[in-house]
Amino acid sequence: MVRQSVDATESEDVTVGDEELLATAFEAERARLRSVAYRMLGSADEADDAVQEAWLRLQRTDGIDNLGGWLTTVVSRVCLDMLRSRSSRREDGYADVEATVSPDEQGHPEYEAELADSVGSAMLVVLQTLAPAERLAFVLHDMFAVPFDDIASVIGRSPAATRQLASRGRRRVQQPDTVTGAGDREVVDAFLTASRDGDFERLLSLLDPDAVVRGDAAAVRLGTEELVTGGRAVAQFFDGRARAVRPALIDGTPGAAWVHAQETKVVFAFTVVDGRIIEIEMLADPGVLSPARVELVRRRPPAL
Repeated sequence: MVRQSVDATESEDVTVGDEELLATAFEAERARLRSVAYRMLGSADEADDAVQEAWLRLQRTDGIDNLGGWLTTVVSRVCLDMLRSRSSRREDGYADVEATVSPDEQGHPEYEAELADSVGSAMLVVLQTLAPAERLAFVLHDMFAVPFDDIASVIGRSPAATRQLASRGRRRVQQPDTVTGAGDREVVDAFLTASRDGDFERLLSLLDPDAVVRGDAAAVRLGTEELVTGGRAVAQFFDGRARAVRPALIDGTPGAAWVHAQETKVVFAFTVVDGRIIEIEMLADPGVLSPARVELVRRRPPAL
């Protein structure tokens, strides 16, 4: 469960059933939740929609130990769904930031603070260039001090992969003109080629000595390993096995997918650090395989 930001007000344990108490507790969290949603979505209207959806879900929940953490998790997941839907529609991006606030809201203290507090139009434009999972990882960790373990549970990735997503987002925000991920694509493509060709030594050279493979529950049911540890063991695992795998983007980051009968069965999410692969996640959960998250790349990796 996602914790509150370090400067958020601690919430008492809340038992759903007392509507007045619940509404009061929710209102105490509203400004922070709107701030989280606004930084992810760049739109005051959409941020309010995400917060309202969290309120509706709260009313249908029986009991919560940490209200602030639970609400942050829900708002983050709602925002992530909205970002993925937005990406699948290939939206043009953020309009002028001030246009996201209606004329009646102009000058409202909450919205004035929202627009001025550590995020301006320039940053919102940069955030729009990030893949949804990158944006969420960066915003929650760097702006709201949410631990990577907690963010990982929201985006369905491992803590190591989540840390790398946040790092990519951070680099893009700090250096907006820098294209991130191109080097990672080259590493992943080279790995797939070496796997297809049975080039064990090349596979080994592309892996960190402590590299791991992790399979989610759905992938394990399809026959993959739940955990493979060590660069040599990972190289042996993939040696000659990627013949039916296609390059893909998973949440906008370089990866691969196993496609059978024109249906994506498993995706391979790579975490690359300093030119070497430190983790490969084999994911078959239906929520990960949705077209909003997986985009097949229409080319084969070049043989290096």
